[in-house]
Amino acid sequence: MRKSGSRRPATTVDEYFGRVPPDKRAALEKLRKDIHAAAPGVEECISYQMTGFRYHGRVVVWLGAATKHCAFYPGGTVREFARELAKYDVSKGTIRFDAAKPLPASLVKKIVKARIAREGKASSSRKAR
Repeated sequence: MRKSGSRRPATTVDEYFGRVPPDKRAALEKLRKDIHAAAPGVEECISYQMTGFRYHGRVVVWLGAATKHCAFYPGGTVREFARELAKYDVSKGTIRFDAAKPLPASLVKKIVKARIAREGKASSSRKAR
């Protein structure tokens, strides 16, 4: 979460979380835990000035905090879950949610697994070229 004219961007995940207000931090920590549960072995990183999660060397999902919401960024996988995400504010690759109403762990798990499967298929097709 960066304000105009603020300090330099976070360079570590802990630094990023340290800058997030407590209410949003709790929601993002839950999301972080759910991502790790869905994909054991993911590596955390800073990517696009947000917390990213690498799986086999490729960032598959991100999370972040904005002034009025928290967000989960699973890319184009959002379309696959349109029905389950109907009560959330979504766009092409973003799911925005209120910190007081974190995403359900079961939904996060499905989304992360779908994202990893999609990335695996894309990686296989890149190798075949």
